[in-house]
Amino acid sequence: MIVAHERAILKAHTQLAAMVKLLERAGRDQWRIDEVERELFAALLQVGHSLLSAFVAAAGDGDQGETLPGDGHPVHRSAHKHARRYLSIFGELWIKRYVYSRRAGQKVEAAPLDERLALPAGDFSYVLVDWLQRMCLKDSFAEAVGSLETLLGLKPSVRSAEHMNQHLAEQAGAFRLSQPPPAPRDEAPLLVVTADGKGVPMRRPLEQRLRRSPRRAKGEKANQKQMAYVAAVYSIEPFRRTADDVVDEILRRQRASDRPLPQHKRVWAELTPPRESSEEQPCTGKECAFIQAALELAHRNPDKRKRVVCLLDGEAGLWEMHRQWVPRAVGILDLFHVLERLWAVAYCFHPEQSPDAQTFVTRRLRMLLEGKVGYVIGGLKQLVGKHELRGERRRVVQAAIRYFHNNRAHMRYDEYLAAGYPIGSGVAEGACRHLVKDRLERTGMRWTVPGAQALLHLRAIYLNGDWDDYLAYHIQREQAALYGQLAA
Repeated sequence: MIVAHERAILKAHTQLAAMVKLLERAGRDQWRIDEVERELFAALLQVGHSLLSAFVAAAGDGDQGETLPGDGHPVHRSAHKHARRYLSIFGELWIKRYVYSRRAGQKVEAAPLDERLALPAGDFSYVLVDWLQRMCLKDSFAEAVGSLETLLGLKPSVRSAEHMNQHLAEQAGAFRLSQPPPAPRDEAPLLVVTADGKGVPMRRPLEQRLRRSPRRAKGEKANQKQMAYVAAVYSIEPFRRTADDVVDEILRRQRASDRPLPQHKRVWAELTPPRESSEEQPCTGKECAFIQAALELAHRNPDKRKRVVCLLDGEAGLWEMHRQWVPRAVGILDLFHVLERLWAVAYCFHPEQSPDAQTFVTRRLRMLLEGKVGYVIGGLKQLVGKHELRGERRRVVQAAIRYFHNNRAHMRYDEYLAAGYPIGSGVAEGACRHLVKDRLERTGMRWTVPGAQALLHLRAIYLNGDWDDYLAYHIQREQAALYGQLAA
């Protein structure tokens, strides 16, 4: 092993000397600086490979004698060295070492060199996993693999990148539970929980994909979607306003300069997992999202002294989760979903983009913000009869009336504004876009539930600013599982 170590060091010296000669030649021939940069980077990768090989050689071959005390039974050294593949950012290495098992040909019980080097469970180095998965969080797996090949000359398969993603995400739930809450002095007085759903295009069942006919059956959609429920918890300072303040801000479409910003925002997304048996009733995506919200709130508000606000749209299932998992929170119907209904109603009576439509919406929005929900509902009912609406226009107005009536308990906007509560779920809308849509709804993408959930877990960790901490957590947990017992 000493000879191999010295040979690798000598090779690195030779490569460094070649780099110096490269610089001299580039100067004489007046290369462009970008040409020199590319050549130097490629040469540095070769030097890194040689030095990493020297480090591995210096660590030995894992020979700890003929036998080791195993878990209740001694294990014996292999007759020959076993080679193990290790794909680093500098390229591929084959690490030859002795391993230990109870009998020749049986399961390897110990690999001392693997423990000494803290090798990962798979072939890919932790650095390579880090770099490649950062790319996979933003681009498709194929694009990420292509980018890695361009940068490092390495090209793992797309399937390897997908499996790596799912393996890396396995400890996301445990990591989330292990995180300490923000320091109390850094938290604002209000805690807000908000949730919304976003469809994820799913891969068609196997029997549909194997069907010979290129035409879809009657009523069959080109692709099916499953809801990913995105939830977020954050703290914020109270922001007291009047109805006129809100109307003015919405009409100007300009954020108030003194509006407080969310603090310590945590987001995540959950899909409903597939059933493993016909008797099993898995936790639904929306329920999983709210369970995580309840845990986060308990973590950050253990003495229940902070006021908690829950901002949702009109989906009945989300309000049921609110009553079940965060019943102490003040439920508020998102104002922007209300505004969408008002505009739809306005266009049933006035031309689109007309001043009359603007006046219609502004008047009723102000009434809602002043707590006059009953007046708005009654006025819309009168308009339906007065204008004798029929067909689609009648359906739209009646749907809005039902929406306001069903959610009336969560539309006390005059009280919310006076207390300084937020009334718009922009955080949830933004999280749905950044966390789900920007990555999982690209052209042609289709997902399985495990694949989509793994990516959502990791994207949430990344967007929460916890990527480096999670990678360290993953490495620590994997190393403990691989070598903890032997090390002890």
